Amino acid sequence: MYFGDHSFGDGPWGLHFDGQYRRQGIGQQWQQLLLRPGVNYDLTDKLQASGGYAFIKSHPYGDYPAAFTTPEHRIWQQFIVRQKLGKVGLTHRYRVEQRFVGVKVPDESGEGRLDRFSFRNRFRYFLKGVVPLSRDSAGSTKYYVGLYNELMVNFGSETRNIFDQNRAYAALGTRLPGLGNLEVGYLQQTVQQRNGRVVEYNHTLQVGIFSTLPFGRGR
Repeated sequence: MYFGDHSFGDGPWGLHFDGQYRRQGIGQQWQQLLLRPGVNYDLTDKLQASGGYAFIKSHPYGDYPAAFTTPEHRIWQQFIVRQKLGKVGLTHRYRVEQRFVGVKVPDESGEGRLDRFSFRNRFRYFLKGVVPLSRDSAGSTKYYVGLYNELMVNFGSETRNIFDQNRAYAALGTRLPGLGNLEVGYLQQTVQQRNGRVVEYNHTLQVGIFSTLPFGRGR
């Protein structure tokens, strides 16, 4: 995974981009590709507003796979609030998504024909804590533990299940000089499928790079 939040010089505007390459098993087959660009605006040094677009391509996987590979387009808006609790850095993220999920019907090719897009709304609340473990000679965090939980719920007239999924995560992180942070950790994902009858429990190894390098002169 790559997560980038890159400011434009000394101003409040910036560019967001995250890309996620998700595989099943030990990389044997596709699960998902996610590309999410957006624009950031810093309201204060602790409050940021963002919005953008996302493209997701989901493949059949797991014990109860979907019938076909399907596309999804999203529009998203969010607020991020940052705070300190002693030595622990906390990040709250409140995100709303308008999702256009592709629906395929069987065809002669066996890969399915895109018939329509189903509209869905989703709200996500994310809370992450960063606990420093050691510091370098300049006093900056060198190694840390990152912990987060994210709850996702559906709403609106198209809603079948209010609960969508939950993600619980723990990782070890370190600074990458000149780039940002590297995190390697474990994610436990609980997903309720749209039929309401099947709940998945996915165990995931995550490797992520997080960068806040500015464009132009640093802030």
